[in-house]
Amino acid sequence: MNRILVLFDSKSGNVARMAERVAEGARQISDTEVRIRSVDEAAADDVLWCDGLAVGSPTNMGILSWRMKRFWDETMGPHWMAVDGKIACAFSSAGGWGGGMELACQSLLTVLMNFGFLVFGVTDYAGKKMTLHYGAVAAKEPREEETQEACRILGRRLAEWTAVMVHGRHEEHPLKKPTPRMPPS
Repeated sequence: MNRILVLFDSKSGNVARMAERVAEGARQISDTEVRIRSVDEAAADDVLWCDGLAVGSPTNMGILSWRMKRFWDETMGPHWMAVDGKIACAFSSAGGWGGGMELACQSLLTVLMNFGFLVFGVTDYAGKKMTLHYGAVAAKEPREEETQEACRILGRRLAEWTAVMVHGRHEEHPLKKPTPRMPPS
């Protein structure tokens, strides 16, 4: 059984709505169990349980939120070596386009890499000019269909990679499946 954790911090509710879409995408892969936890309710056991982790944070001055950073410093710090080799990705929302969401995703990925997570980006397009190379991003609430689809693609790709790399289910390899990929315009 593929185990995916969607861990998020959300002050306004925007990242929480993104987390729901990420979870929808992960559930598209068979034999996948998904847990969604806010950073305030999550425990180290949730991260230790999962094969794959999607981490979402509001963009705070171009980086992850202080609550998410505190979770990794205080809650996960004592478990540093226990999560090495798990697979992870990131997503973020800011107050507007150009608000630093990709930088926030990179800061999340940096924290995850320091814990030994294998992190990834996605080359697929969720819509015209909508990519998620560093993770899924949204300006405010993820209202647009292409923003919601970016979140679903991220969750699906996380579940695909964990199915392949953790459980040996090579039929789930994303490059072996017929997936719509839109070329850059």
